[in-house]
Amino acid sequence: MMKKRVYTLLVEHFKNWGISHVFGIPGKSISPLMLELDNYGIEYVLGRHEAGCGFEASGYALAKKTMGIAIGTSGPGGTNLIPGAGHAKEFQLPVLFITGQPSMQETGRALSQDSSQFSVDLVKMFEPVTLFSARVERADLLYLYLKHALEKAYTGEKGPVHLCIPFDVLMEEVDSFYLPLPDHISPLVSPDIDKAVSLINEAKKPVLFLGKGAVAAETYTQVRIIAEHWGIPVVTSTGGKGAFSTNHPLYLGGYGLGGSINATAYMKSGIDLMIVVGSKLCDMSLSGFTADMEPERVLQFEYDLTFAGKTLQAPTQVILGDIAYNLNHLIMQSGASLKEHEVLAARAEAAATTAPMETALSAGAAFRSLRSVLPKEAVIFGDAGSHSFHAVQNFEIIEPGTFFLAEMFITMGAAIGFSIGAKIGMPERPVVCVTGDGCMMMHGTEISTAVNHGIPVIFFVLNNGRLDMVEKGMSYNTGRSVGAIFERPLDVSLFAQSMGALAYRCENETDITNAVQLALQSNTATVIEVMVDPLEIPPILTRLLSLD
Repeated sequence: MMKKRVYTLLVEHFKNWGISHVFGIPGKSISPLMLELDNYGIEYVLGRHEAGCGFEASGYALAKKTMGIAIGTSGPGGTNLIPGAGHAKEFQLPVLFITGQPSMQETGRALSQDSSQFSVDLVKMFEPVTLFSARVERADLLYLYLKHALEKAYTGEKGPVHLCIPFDVLMEEVDSFYLPLPDHISPLVSPDIDKAVSLINEAKKPVLFLGKGAVAAETYTQVRIIAEHWGIPVVTSTGGKGAFSTNHPLYLGGYGLGGSINATAYMKSGIDLMIVVGSKLCDMSLSGFTADMEPERVLQFEYDLTFAGKTLQAPTQVILGDIAYNLNHLIMQSGASLKEHEVLAARAEAAATTAPMETALSAGAAFRSLRSVLPKEAVIFGDAGSHSFHAVQNFEIIEPGTFFLAEMFITMGAAIGFSIGAKIGMPERPVVCVTGDGCMMMHGTEISTAVNHGIPVIFFVLNNGRLDMVEKGMSYNTGRSVGAIFERPLDVSLFAQSMGALAYRCENETDITNAVQLALQSNTATVIEVMVDPLEIPPILTRLLSLD
């Protein structure tokens, strides 16, 4: 049998899996991989920080529906990848994180950037943020360890995996082999579907509460059929915003941070069944939840039992397993079908509201202007901060599956990398990163990555000279804020221009629509800086800060 070096076998697998781009920052311990990627015609996307590389690999996996690959060197190169792994786990994305180690044979001696159990043990550090983490200590272990990693990445809940491979092991020869990417292995249909059908049939005033898991599982058609068949009003969590069309007559709006008055009012009106699809019901999703919103029963579709049935006090029927798979069986068992002409809109009547007069540009007006010129198929990635909750409240979703926002791990600047990787994976669709000036100062240098690799992402940056979500929340809850306002705010446009991006500074709605139209025609990264009212109160104040 032909023998090949470990680094060659890995890159051959990437090529056979159809991977066109791999993300990372080079270093000595992983240099053989870098050189072999070039030999096999796989584009190595040089990031500006390993965390950004991890986000980019995740965005690539999300958009291209395949494995993402992120590579970091030993020691700090590996630890910097951990936020990317955390985000990939939240979004259930199969991403292979490969990190280096100086030498297996010298393990136990004092080594620079040691990643072993004698120093920064990357295997242990990656365990909480991956589904599988292991060190390949001999070349003959590669086959089994890679097989375990792939199976974990694709079985049940998809997710990231990690292999730490020392430099000398990368250089070893081993018998050649090939492992294809597994098909997504779904669990069997839940035995409790009949109970779910009965609960919904018996409900007098239900609500369909959609979380980020409904987006991750791409249940857009299923939740629409269920809502329309039973005439159930729909509410989305912050991360579930992209699961349902916002102009659908059954849509009440968002709940939690960035939520709507209509959704809150309906939640207070006496819900007898709360049908939760893909939400762990975290503090962000239930921000502002009060005792009078407690439903009589909860029906929860979830892929993992860890948090299911543990947040609300109401009796909970958990439908465990692959969410889309179980929703399909619910639809078949109930005889539901898509009946657009029979949509029961009566339950979703919205109270008329009058927008206040605006002087300085409001974030809401900025997002309405953005929506007015973006095509419906444009994909939006929301970053961590007030800007995204303004988007949750004001940006209309025309086509489900076009809005992505983390609601648990929530790393500032993650959307910058996600959008770059996603644009590589879906080059035919406009990709927009919604971010803020604070996030830009975290990972904004990844815009240089987009420029250098010809990735025309649109970065829509709200600038109000502060860490707005922290500043407003602290002020609201304690009467003052500390450490959240920049004495010298970032000039986002100049920052973007210094990296070679096109840049526009917008003071009003006309500026925004003109800039977005130009960005859509551009073949390079474009940064649209939007100067918004620094005193505007974002829709985040239901998230209380306790200093008791």
